[in-house]
Amino acid sequence: HVQLVESGGGSAYAGGSLRLSCAASGYTASFYCMGWFRQVAGKERELVGIRYIGSEVSFTYYGDSVKGRFTISHDKSKNTLDLQMNTLKAEDSGLYYCAATADGECRDYKSSRDFSFWGQGTQVTVS
Repeated sequence: HVQLVESGGGSAYAGGSLRLSCAASGYTASFYCMGWFRQVAGKERELVGIRYIGSEVSFTYYGDSVKGRFTISHDKSKNTLDLQMNTLKAEDSGLYYCAATADGECRDYKSSRDFSFWGQGTQVTVS
């Protein structure tokens, strides 16, 4: 049974920073990719960033709206995926979800529909 639990959401002023963390438990050794998505009411879930963790060589892809401001890091020993968010903007507000997939072809995944495992989400509000 896989479980993803997000933490660290909250409120921040524009220009500020927040750090989110995702703790994974269960059969996490099957994961090839983990990532962050966000969603606001009435809109589709948007890609924030995806990290390929399926080999010793990892890489990260970021959505255009967060490039240069957000950073994803993965701690394999702790089974955590963190999202450091800097220079926050009001449009960064939303419900942030941690996601994972056991599909080894996930290197090119950009859609939320490609991910099988999801956390409950943590709210981020930037004013």
